[in-house]
Amino acid sequence: MAKVLPLPIANREKAISVIMVSYMTGPALIEAINAVMTDKDIFELILVDNGNTPDARKRLSDIVARHDRIRLLQGHGNIGFGRACNYGAKLASGDYFLFLNPDALITEGAARKLANCGKGLSVPWIAGGLLKDVNGQEQRGGRRGALTPLSALVSFTPLHRLPFFQSIHRETEPLPVTPKAYPTISGACMMMDRASFELLGGFDEDYFLHVEDIDICRRARETGGEVYFVPNASVMHYGSTSQVRRQKVEWEKLKGFTRYFTKHSRTVFGRAMTYAAWPFMALAIMGRAWYIAIRSAFIGR
Repeated sequence: MAKVLPLPIANREKAISVIMVSYMTGPALIEAINAVMTDKDIFELILVDNGNTPDARKRLSDIVARHDRIRLLQGHGNIGFGRACNYGAKLASGDYFLFLNPDALITEGAARKLANCGKGLSVPWIAGGLLKDVNGQEQRGGRRGALTPLSALVSFTPLHRLPFFQSIHRETEPLPVTPKAYPTISGACMMMDRASFELLGGFDEDYFLHVEDIDICRRARETGGEVYFVPNASVMHYGSTSQVRRQKVEWEKLKGFTRYFTKHSRTVFGRAMTYAAWPFMALAIMGRAWYIAIRSAFIGR
């Protein structure tokens, strides 16, 4: 395991640790690691290997051998995204924790911009970056409204196309010029300081994959903290690079939404809306997964 070198005294209180969880990620993982390594504002990379191919593990070992700023955690198996993030954070040395997807290429300076935004926010705070696709367009999910049974019902049905209804997704709105508060930002690029992370107790480990980012944003706001979107902290996010069947990934997403609404629906109306919205969520999430899989199978012939 590579040794992590200490920062100069003058920079210790501003140290940024990147925590990256990888599971069968594919070639994008190496690009994501290299992008982190080019940013001198980042003190260390805690790479949590939840499971990768033997070839990928060999490449990871080679990279770690060349960089003193990488700490590779292996041998624990696939423990889920939230639990792996918590595991990496416990071993991180920085004052800021940046949770970054293994298929997200962060631009140089973006990590510091997220940290600078957080300095002026109330604890517990969370700051998220601008996610872009390979064509440079803003990606869905980087800034969102509050997720409730009603907003889910609107978002997962054609209701969001009607007047007076709005989807939780905000990427179609004009991009703000300066950091702006949003109820929810994406776990693909999410920063908080150590104090915020500890106050929130980290990610809820009952989520295996997906929705844990929505949950922690909600808990931060309900605890009196702030959630901000930072438009000039950009990340190129490939998305859906895991070499796992899409249906399995989407099933975990559906389970995550079910867990979220069960956990946060505290009124009779809220529970009723949860039951009303669930079939539409299941149809939208799993239906899309099967549609893409079947379409890909026919195109590939």
